[in-house]
Amino acid sequence: MKKTLFLALTLLATYCLQAQSFVVSGYNENQKGFIGDLIKVPLQIKNTSSKPIILIIRKENAQIGSTQKAFLCPGGNCDNAGIEDLTIKLEPGQTVQNLDLALDAGLVSGFSTVNFIVFNKFNSQDAVNLDLNFSVEERPLKNDIYSSRHIAIHDVYPNPVVDFAYIDYKLLTDQFKAKMVIHNILGSELSEYELPFLENRVKIRVDDYTPGIYFYTIYLDSESVMTRKLIVKR
Repeated sequence: MKKTLFLALTLLATYCLQAQSFVVSGYNENQKGFIGDLIKVPLQIKNTSSKPIILIIRKENAQIGSTQKAFLCPGGNCDNAGIEDLTIKLEPGQTVQNLDLALDAGLVSGFSTVNFIVFNKFNSQDAVNLDLNFSVEERPLKNDIYSSRHIAIHDVYPNPVVDFAYIDYKLLTDQFKAKMVIHNILGSELSEYELPFLENRVKIRVDDYTPGIYFYTIYLDSESVMTRKLIVKR
C-alpha cells in the first residue's frame, strides 16, 4: 500500500512539473507575402496556471535569405527590428495579445523557415516551439498611376495600411527634386518624404495616425503632379 501511494505521489509530482503553464494561440504557421513586405504573425500567449510566470520568447533557428531578417515585435512595434529575445511576465489568467513575430521579406523570392521558442524561465521543459514557414513571391506587376517624361509612380501598397506602406517610383531625370506629402482631409500636412533620384522605393510610416482617410501628393520641385487617397486602418 505504501509503495502504491509513493508511486502515485511520484507520478503526480512528475505531472505537475511537466504540466504546461501557458498556451500559445492565434497564429498561422504558414505565411505568404511579397518581396519588400514586412510579414507579421500575430501571437497570443495565456497564463493558464494559478501563479505568475516569466516567459522567454527567443528566435532559435532561421533558414532565410541574405536580405531577410526575422525578429520579434513587442507591442506590435517593429521599429527595433533587432529584437530576437524577449522576456515577459504574465499574471494568472493574463493574456498577451499585442505581440508579433515578423519576417522582413527582403529582396528575393523563395521559401524561408523560422523557429521561435517560448519557454518558462524557471522550467525549460515548460516550452512551446513555433515553426513558421514563409513563402515570399514576386510582387505582381503594377501599372503606373502617373507617368511623364520626368517620373513614373506606382500606387501606395498596401492600401488600406495598418502601420507601414511603400510607394515605388522611378525618376527619369536628376534635374528635378521629387517628394511625397501626406495630408489629412482638411489639407493639413502630416508627413513629407523625399524621393531620391538613385532610389526607387520609399517606406511610409502611419502607425501613429488615427484610422481614417488621408491623401498623398507627389511634387516635382514645388509643383503638384498628382494626388491619391490613402486609407489607414487598425
